Amino acid sequence: MICLFLAGLYTNYTIMVSQKVPLPSAPAGVAGLILLWRRRDEITPRALVGLCAILTFFLLSILLAPDLSWLSRRTNGLIQLTYSLVIGYGLFLTVRRADRRQIAALFLSFSLVIVVGCLLEAYGGLRPISDSVRNVLYRKGVYENDLRDLLFYNRVRPKFFASEPASVTFCYTLFTFIWLVASPWRLKLPIYLALVGIGLFAMPGPTLLLMLGLLLPYLLFLDSRRRGHIDATRFLVVALVAALMALTAVFLAMTLFAERLQTITSGNDPSFFYRVQGPALAGMDIINRYPLAGAGLTGEPFIEREVTNLYLRSPFYSAGWQVVTPSTELLINYFWLHWIYLGFVVGVGMIAVISVWLRILGVPSVAFCWVTWAILGQASGAYVGPTCWAVLFLAGAAAILHQRTPSAAPVRLAAYPAGDGAEWPRSQSAGSLGV
Repeated sequence: MICLFLAGLYTNYTIMVSQKVPLPSAPAGVAGLILLWRRRDEITPRALVGLCAILTFFLLSILLAPDLSWLSRRTNGLIQLTYSLVIGYGLFLTVRRADRRQIAALFLSFSLVIVVGCLLEAYGGLRPISDSVRNVLYRKGVYENDLRDLLFYNRVRPKFFASEPASVTFCYTLFTFIWLVASPWRLKLPIYLALVGIGLFAMPGPTLLLMLGLLLPYLLFLDSRRRGHIDATRFLVVALVAALMALTAVFLAMTLFAERLQTITSGNDPSFFYRVQGPALAGMDIINRYPLAGAGLTGEPFIEREVTNLYLRSPFYSAGWQVVTPSTELLINYFWLHWIYLGFVVGVGMIAVISVWLRILGVPSVAFCWVTWAILGQASGAYVGPTCWAVLFLAGAAAILHQRTPSAAPVRLAAYPAGDGAEWPRSQSAGSLGV
């Protein structure tokens, strides 16, 4: 079921329930609901109350958002968000219950399948088969800008049965990072860096540089922990290492993607603008205009004119680009969509409520989850979709596994009577799990 869930995230195969209501990442939805049903006995009353509080908070957010004539669209967004949170919670309960080696092996296998598939597509004649399958799976949104790839990367980037190269690099980044966090191997960090290099060769793209950025939350908030608390001395050491990795990412961006970087700085890269620069501009503008509750969930049409005018005035926007609508390509960044949809007040409140829930679920470092979520948000959109929340849930579950001793086998979970560790297995001591 976890494999089916990850396949759903990778393909993002969507089924239209009705003309206006999609079922994004349908395989992940099926798997997530089955996983939640199988783990229903592990849902404690406190955890259920926390989930209901989050959904209630989102409901209040669409009622507080301006112009209630858009309430129907925002309700559709709330339905999709509820679906994404529920199936993500099912994934969390299952991953958290597993052994570290099991999860590490699973995610490493997925990463290796992706990288081998990309190499076969580029050098083994797999591309015609991949393209034919993609044309059947995806009725729209299929990436066909191969000439742009030739300009930036001197070759066509592999898609390996995904709708676009960005989906391949994003999932490779996510799966490899979860392997790093969950793996008990002592030499996993140099292996991770080797996987970064292999990925840059097999599927070139700036998204893979986020793998170096993700080392920051891992080293600072997890690797520096000892007996459930952050060791100050080790924290300083890993902070220096994390800073070095960030500088390395900048260096690689300037050398490996020099042509792409030049187009970004000159305002001639629509992909980077719509994914990073534009959403940041829109997010700050909407926070100023609607600080209480933003534009509301899936409120792109409500702010379409404002965002379009904002983009046209930006020095990074090119007059040669085709103007698109916010509901398609203007906002492809779930981190900034959080602030665009919810505003500053509700947005901060939502982070606080979800953080409390993560602590109830036993996540040892909420900061690790949010920083990981924010970094990967620069390469993915669809705030109400499964991918956005799967990142947060996978980060939380992997953090729990990281604090667990490698010898700890999967156990039957039983709830403690009270406390933040209410859902930790009784066979583990609180100290060894970082509670």
